[in-house]
Order: sequence, then C-alpha cells, then structure tokens
Amino acid sequence: MDKQSISGYTLPELTELLKPLPAFRAKQVFKWISRGVTTFNAMTDLSQELRQDLGERFLVQETAISETVTDESDGTVKLQISLQDGAKIEAVILVDGEGRKTACISTQVGCPMACAFCKTGSLGFLRNLTSAEITEQLYHCRTVSGEIANIVIMGMGEPLLNLDNLRRAMSIWSDPAGLGMSRRRITISTSGIIAGIRDLADQGPEVRLAVSLTTADPALRELLMPVTRANPLPELKEALRYFQSKQNKRITLEAVLLGGVNTRKEDALAIAGFAKGLDVIINLIPWNPVAGMGIMGKDFIEPTDKEIDRMVSLLEDRGLTVTRRYRKGRGVSGACGQLGSLEGFKVD
Repeated sequence: MDKQSISGYTLPELTELLKPLPAFRAKQVFKWISRGVTTFNAMTDLSQELRQDLGERFLVQETAISETVTDESDGTVKLQISLQDGAKIEAVILVDGEGRKTACISTQVGCPMACAFCKTGSLGFLRNLTSAEITEQLYHCRTVSGEIANIVIMGMGEPLLNLDNLRRAMSIWSDPAGLGMSRRRITISTSGIIAGIRDLADQGPEVRLAVSLTTADPALRELLMPVTRANPLPELKEALRYFQSKQNKRITLEAVLLGGVNTRKEDALAIAGFAKGLDVIINLIPWNPVAGMGIMGKDFIEPTDKEIDRMVSLLEDRGLTVTRRYRKGRGVSGACGQLGSLEGFKVD
C-alpha cells in the first residue's frame, strides 16, 4: 500500500488523522512540515519510536525538486518539481530591488485556458494539483531561497478552477502554528472565472485578487483569451463589483501588452471604461517572448517602449493608478507566460 503524504492536511485534519496521539503531537508534526523537513527523522522533538512509526505509515512530502535554474541577471530562480505520477510543474522565485522574495505557485499540471500568448496554455491540461502538491511548492521555494515575503498564485494553471485544494493550501500556509503567512501577502491571479470570483467573495479567504484582463475589447479578448466566451466582460465586471462589496479590497487588472495588438489608444480607453466604478490598479505587463505564439497567422512581438509609455500615459490621464512590470526571469523562461519550458514537463 502506498504511503499517504500529510503535507496537504490542515492542522485540525492532521490532528484527527494522527489520533490517538494527543493534539500537541500533531501540532509538533505540523510545525516541522511547515519548516520544510522531508523526513520524520528530522523531527527531533519526537521520540525515535514515534518517528519510526510515522515514517512507516506516512510521507512528509510527496514531491521533489528535479531541476533548478537561476537567471544571474536578476536573481530569478525557476524550479521544476516532479510529482508522484511522473508529471512535472514549475514554480518561480522572484526577487525585487530590495531583496524581498516572491514565490509564484502553480495550481494545475498544464492549463485549460489556452490563452494565445501563454506558453503554459499551449501545453494542454492534465489535472488539478492536490493540496499537498500546491503546499509543498512553497516549502521547496523556501528550501532553495530562504524566507519568502509574498506568494502569487499565478504559475501554471487557472487557480479558481482548483479553489478547494488551493484554499486548503492557503489555510496551511497561514496557520500560526506553522509559517503564519499573512493572507494579505497572498495574491490569486485569475483569467476571469466568474463563478470562482463570486465563490471567493462569499467563502474567502480574504486574499488579494488580480485579474488577467489584457484587453477590454470583447472580440479581441475572445480571440486572445477563449475563457471570455463563457465569462463575458459585462458579467466579469459585475463579479468584480460583487467581490469588492464583500471584501472591500482593491483589485489588480493585469494587461499583457502585445506589440501592435492591444496597445492602441482605443485599447487604453476600453480598459479605462472597464475599470470605471471599480477600485483597481492597472498592471501593464510587456509580453515575454515565446517562439511560435500568435494569432491569425502572425507571431506576437514585444511592445515597444513607446507603446508602453503611451498606454501608461493614456490610463493615468483618466485617473487610474498604473504600474509597469519590469521584465524578470526571462533568462530562465521564468517570466509571466513562459512557464512549462523545461524539458520533461509534460506526461505523454
């Protein structure tokens, strides 16, 4: 019989699983798991007999780092993580100018969204990740790079299509008996799954929300992001209004800028129109090149600085707060839209 991993259990679940052990023993085990240990033998405040018994019944972790690559130009680290069924996923550690580290976490093997500008979407979809497979990515990131200041759920996959397992992972990360990560430091990035946004608004947890808008032109967005067909822009905006009425949090609207595609004046005005009545920040993301990606027989190109500056100016002129994401991780294909490029990613 295969051993069961316990890294994806919340503290109450773990306490129940380990009965008749007393609750304080479960809390000790939970704390060690949160520190990223990979064996029960490392849990030195447990007796040798108990460590042996637990090791015969359970696994501490069920995933492993199979490859690590570093972009020496900016410190970005990309991890390829092997799962028990042979599938592989990627997580990324980003470093800002002050040395703070952000872990970019995946929620699915591949992605069903098929966004035209994203490498992961071109790989197809295999399955959702378990709560353990999501949770352990943060532990692997901490093992490689030390303390992690922020978490962004914007790696491989659509988070709101795996919300139950993600919720469990976020509960584990934020439990004060473990890492005690503040939920204010966790951001979920979605392509715009309306039902998931409403679910998150109603059931929580209260984390930050980012939406990959890219364009507010309905026809163009449907071409670039097929999710639009089942999640049209008017209903998406209503869902964001609902989210803010429940959680009173500013939302980030992300726009991947594609040279000559969504960088015209009318594109900026459409985004400004969509943002009207919402409390938002606009985050402009220059497209990170992926060979062979495009629409209507034409490959995408990076936006020029002139195009980016014009978008910033037009949006700011309409009273919007705009940030521009500067390129990080491109040297290891770890930037936005590039995940899934390490050899051996996909299960045949």
